[in-house]
Parts: sequence; structure tokens; C-alpha cells
Amino acid sequence: MQASGELVDNKIIVKKPKDAGRFYTRSHFGKSLSGNKIQLDLIEGVFLQSESKIRIFHNKNEMSFQDLVKICMQKIPEFGIKYLLFKDLRNRGHPIKLCEENEHTTFYQFKQKDNDTNEKQFYISAFSERDILDLEDTKNVINEVTKKNGDLWYGIVDEEGDITYYDVTSLDLRGDIGKNVFPKGEGILLKNRVVLFDKKLSENLLKKEFFGKPFGDGLQLSLIEALYLSELGVIGIQMNSGKKLSVKGLKKIIQKLQPDIQSRLTVFRDLKKRGLIVKTGFKFGAHFRAYTKQVDETHAEYLIHVVEKGFKSIWAEMSRAVRLAHSVNKEIVFARVDGDTIDYIKFGRLRP
Repeated sequence: MQASGELVDNKIIVKKPKDAGRFYTRSHFGKSLSGNKIQLDLIEGVFLQSESKIRIFHNKNEMSFQDLVKICMQKIPEFGIKYLLFKDLRNRGHPIKLCEENEHTTFYQFKQKDNDTNEKQFYISAFSERDILDLEDTKNVINEVTKKNGDLWYGIVDEEGDITYYDVTSLDLRGDIGKNVFPKGEGILLKNRVVLFDKKLSENLLKKEFFGKPFGDGLQLSLIEALYLSELGVIGIQMNSGKKLSVKGLKKIIQKLQPDIQSRLTVFRDLKKRGLIVKTGFKFGAHFRAYTKQVDETHAEYLIHVVEKGFKSIWAEMSRAVRLAHSVNKEIVFARVDGDTIDYIKFGRLRP
């Protein structure tokens, strides 16, 4: 037998204790009221009605699904995507509820046990594929959720109602590559790369930290690698005319080819300090690929894309980035640069 509820002030009251107990205790629907009653929010009500679990009345007249949806559309911003996300996660067995106290998270999940020791809570933000991802908002929401010992999921609803889920986290990237001391040498700038012909230096750079790529008997370095090593004083650089370049002069030349070289260099330096091997990520559509171990021990685990504070993106671009990374067994990480501060934010594919 279907339960029944009464629509009162945009809430649905279930009065029969048996029905209230079944919804609240078994399935975590509603909010407990005195007198063994519960109060459902509109999204819970329309979901239960669509599942033929409840009949809803208003002024003693039974409401159709269409009637209730019309009210929801008037009272709940972005009702369509919220309802579709709620319905999908509920049908997958996730006891989620509307998150009313935070505008940036749409739903939260009842606390679940994590390895039988720590309580873990999930917060879910709903987006339309036409919405804009704001990385500043994402960073702030991650911080809020982390303080609550929670995890953050993003649910993106496309125009056909299909949903893509992402696990969104802040990473403390760390690698196993120790600090090395290299012999000093000279390199020649060849437009968009620097070539070393010092065999000993070339072998050391390639073997110990996978700098560069063989170039005949020498080694070719990317511009970011050359600038980094030049700053460390490992290599001096000259033009093919024989003119020597200062670090400042080299950076000025590189900026003409890569206007964002400073933010890239900031991230490159930081990743190296964190013990990672860093190589170009161009063929994967990112700025860098990063290894936590020597390259003969592992594939690159991360694709790092460098962005400035205030970065925004359409979800179609994010979808491409995440799917490409996943297809090559890597994770996409956005390195948000704010001066000397870097936040590493990962978007991972999720199957709830």
C-alpha cells in the first residue's frame, strides 16, 4: 500500500507512524517531527511519487506528478538537474539529502563507515553541462568539505539527462626523487630547445632525473628544463652566435614563445622540490606529465595543467581533459598559481 503525505508550506508531511518510520528509519528520507511524523522536502516528495511510493495531497485533492513538478520548478532553483542527480544517486543506493546550509553543495550523504574506524561523509554539487566551472569556488568548497572530514563529488547533468561524476580533491603531491648534484656545462639555444654536447653532464641529467632527450651524442632540453637548470647554475647558455645569455636574458627570449612561462616555471620548480620527475605533457593536452618514481619503475601518474588564480572553464573542456587522462591511465591535476602559492586540484572520474 502506498504511503500518503500532505503538502504544507512547500514541505510534505507524512503523518502515519508506520509510513514515516519506513521512509525515515529504513531509507533516510525526511526530517523527524514530533508525534512520529516526518517532513519531506519537495525533491524527496517528487522522487517518491515518481517511484509510486507515496500519494501526495493538497487541500484534500491528490496531486499529479506534473502538479508537483510545477511547484518544484517555482520553488527550487535549477530543479531539473537537482532532481535528476537525486534520482540517479538514490537509485544507486546512496542515501543523499538536500544540503540547505551551503549554496555550493547541493546534497550530502548520510555518514558511512570508512574501514570501520572513521566516519566519512560525501558532499555532492550539481551542475548543468552549460554551467561554468569556477576553480576559485572549487578550491573554497574543497576546504569547507575537508574541515568536515568529507569528500567532494561533482555531478554534471548533460542536456539528455545523462550524468558524469567527478571526485574532486586537493592533492599534496610527493615523489621519491632525491636531490642530485650535477657537473656544470654549457648549452646552445636552438630557438625552442637547448642542446648540450657535454657527454658526462648529458648522461647524468638523463639518468638521474630524466632531463631532456638524446640528441645525437648530446642532449636536448625543453625550454622550461633549460631555464630551471640555468637558474640552478648547472648550465650556462649561449646563442649559436656564441653570445652568452644570462638567466634573465634567456627568460626574456622564452617569454616571447611562451608568455605564461613564469607560472609554468613556478609549478615546475615546486614539483621538483616535491621530488617528482617533470616532463612535457603536450601530447596529452596538458603542460606537464609527472612521475613520482624513476621512469623505469612507473609510468607518469599525473597530467599537470597550469592555470592562474581566477581560472574558469566550460564543462565540455573539463570532460575532454578528464577522459583523455583516464584513457592513458593518468589523473588530471590543475595547478592553480597565485603568486608563490600553488594549489593542486584533481578531477577524477567516479562511478558512484
